[in-house]
Amino acid sequence: MTEYDIQAPSRVCAATGRELNPGDRFFAVLAEDAGKLVRTDYAADAWPGPPAGAVAFWAGKVPVAGQKPRKPVVNDDLLLDCFDRLKGTADADGLNFRYVAALLLMRRKRFKFEDAARDEAGRDVLIVKDSRGGAVHHVTDPRLSDEQIVAVQSEVFRVLGWE
Repeated sequence: MTEYDIQAPSRVCAATGRELNPGDRFFAVLAEDAGKLVRTDYAADAWPGPPAGAVAFWAGKVPVAGQKPRKPVVNDDLLLDCFDRLKGTADADGLNFRYVAALLLMRRKRFKFEDAARDEAGRDVLIVKDSRGGAVHHVTDPRLSDEQIVAVQSEVFRVLGWE
């Protein structure tokens, strides 16, 4: 099964070193470093903006202990941004992430299935169209099992802070 080696939220600001406490607003960045996806957290008042080459970034609030988190709202634009930034990646984790992001965007009706084809390397490719912008995307199918798709989807949700 494909595993992402992404640490959980650190609850420590990368810029100041101070602890992020329950109720504090923060920004998180997902960036590629040596072929791995790495998450870095920042206090809102120390946020320097996203670094060049960031795969994604988002804002959040450190949950209060014992308080049941509300069901997160899936942000299609954030998911699409992650999907776009991984275009052309040859990294297996990036391919898996991009494929599952495409499936989620189809499920959310942001992408419409257009066709299936094979690329020059003989791999299966999904051809999807953005229902808003009309852009056509070719997405390599990494041939994940149903269990792997569920695992990658959970990881996508965790990385983006939607769990």
